[in-house]
Amino acid sequence: MTVAIELLTDAFGRVREVVHEAVDGLGTEELAYRADPDANSVAWLVWHLTRIQDDHVCGLAELPQAWTELGWRDRFDLPFPAGATGYGHRRQQIAALDGTTAELLLGYYDDVHTRTLAFLSGPGGHRLDRVVDTHWDPPVTAAVRLISVVSDDLQHAGQAAYVRGLVERQR
Repeated sequence: MTVAIELLTDAFGRVREVVHEAVDGLGTEELAYRADPDANSVAWLVWHLTRIQDDHVCGLAELPQAWTELGWRDRFDLPFPAGATGYGHRRQQIAALDGTTAELLLGYYDDVHTRTLAFLSGPGGHRLDRVVDTHWDPPVTAAVRLISVVSDDLQHAGQAAYVRGLVERQR
């Protein structure tokens, strides 16, 4: 395993730790808590970061997303198009995640995490220098795309942990 793959594997493992710490033990009302009507809930934040990781890693792997292939879209039963990742969602879309359980969120997240690690340890992980997006200067490589996913995931996981802290202060 190359150093880059080891670092990415470790980084995605850290995301997993924060996601589980933010979600474990919360009920549906706690997962749906928002500091104000336009704020994000723990449920939405974790769903969104998982959708982004699923979308981007499967795009790199050229595989179907867990969201559709493993039936997570049907289990969540959200009123969004199949390709929705949460980008640009507002109050009404965020509220669509109300009632989501920790089991559902973590089940989906863990499937995506497992698929991410499989990508990194497989042939795709050995092609991290390939250009995947030429719309930027410099063009984006697979490695840079994965760093973007880790960065986005950690920001949203940290936000979810913060919202969990607000929930716990109200207990």
